[in-house]
Amino acid sequence: MRLLHTSDWHLGQNFMGKSRENEHRAFLAWLLDTIQQQQVDVLLVVGDIFDTATPPSYARTLYHNFIVALHQSSDCQLIIIGGNHDSVATLHETRQLLHSLNTMVIGGITDALSDQLIPLTQADGQIAALLCAVPYLRPRDLLRSYAGESVAQKHSALLQAMEAHYAELFEYAQQRKTELNNEALPIIVTGHLTTVGASLSETVRELYIGSLDAFPASSFPAADYIALGHLHRPQTVAGNDHIRYSGSPIPLSFGEADQTKQLLQVDFVTNQPPTISPIEIPCFQQLLSLSGSLQEIENQLAERVENIDFSASCNAELWLEVELSSDGYLNDLQQRIQQMIEPWPIELLRIRRQKTTAVLSDVQQHLSLHELSVDEVFQRRLDQEELSDDQRRHLNEAFAAIVSHCHTENYQ
Repeated sequence: MRLLHTSDWHLGQNFMGKSRENEHRAFLAWLLDTIQQQQVDVLLVVGDIFDTATPPSYARTLYHNFIVALHQSSDCQLIIIGGNHDSVATLHETRQLLHSLNTMVIGGITDALSDQLIPLTQADGQIAALLCAVPYLRPRDLLRSYAGESVAQKHSALLQAMEAHYAELFEYAQQRKTELNNEALPIIVTGHLTTVGASLSETVRELYIGSLDAFPASSFPAADYIALGHLHRPQTVAGNDHIRYSGSPIPLSFGEADQTKQLLQVDFVTNQPPTISPIEIPCFQQLLSLSGSLQEIENQLAERVENIDFSASCNAELWLEVELSSDGYLNDLQQRIQQMIEPWPIELLRIRRQKTTAVLSDVQQHLSLHELSVDEVFQRRLDQEELSDDQRRHLNEAFAAIVSHCHTENYQ
């Protein structure tokens, strides 16, 4: 059986006032071609299909059109797993209809373990693997809060509840293997979470804030392959080759601009470990982040732009972020940078300064709230205060807990 592992599509993302629709449309067309070329049996999408709980209509259209096109063009089985950005209600509103299109949607957990155990089939219709489809585990789905509990107690209770859920579902999968009289059947497990030692990027919101920082890799069951979502950087976990983040298919922040995005092709052969092969995803929109003095930025720009193929992008222009190291205030900063980029099809999206108390540049001052993330608004407010490192850390932790709670409430 051949499986493709992907995650964190974030359909509908608004990037500093820019739509990612063209990029996502190009990615989904490329993905359809790849599935046909590679003769894929199962496409597994591990969470954050959408960027928000209420995705724009065009994002829903992309999602549904892709599913229809996949069903019409191949026999590939599609499994959709809910992430922390996804609304369970939004994902589940069409899941009965999508089931007729060979698509299973697991937006959230239910009381029945059987809802999370999915047989995966190959082209001849034979069961080739069992999938323990674990979506983003919301604390409220696993635990009851009690007055007087300390942070350490909540941390311990949530970790134990998550471990118990994985263990119970994995045991159920093993029982199912026995019933099928096929002990060689591989078991695949999913998760949408942060694991200990994994590498984050700036667009990833920490999960379980105030209760659990990261789920230990040793707490996963002994599955043949563990497909993870939530982190946008492709990576293995704790030296375990079979525990993988596929990463996002497009860069979702300037911090991801230089990452090579990929899918993971996983081939299962009876009584052998899975063979895992990354498939590089083309870059559909060029992003570039430069930092240093004005002179250093100008030198970097000339060097980097020389090697960029602008024709490969869905949009005509490269999107640029500049981080200025100079402490001096320049009232014509934006104009200077605009002059630097004038020879090329480049759009300047953000200028920021390394010194956090610096005055915002003209391009930042004219940004509206909808072009900023919640975290960016809060950080800019903190930049206006004289705070110690400890004060800033405590304020960030408190703010992150509030935002996490709000998102948890909204995604129900």
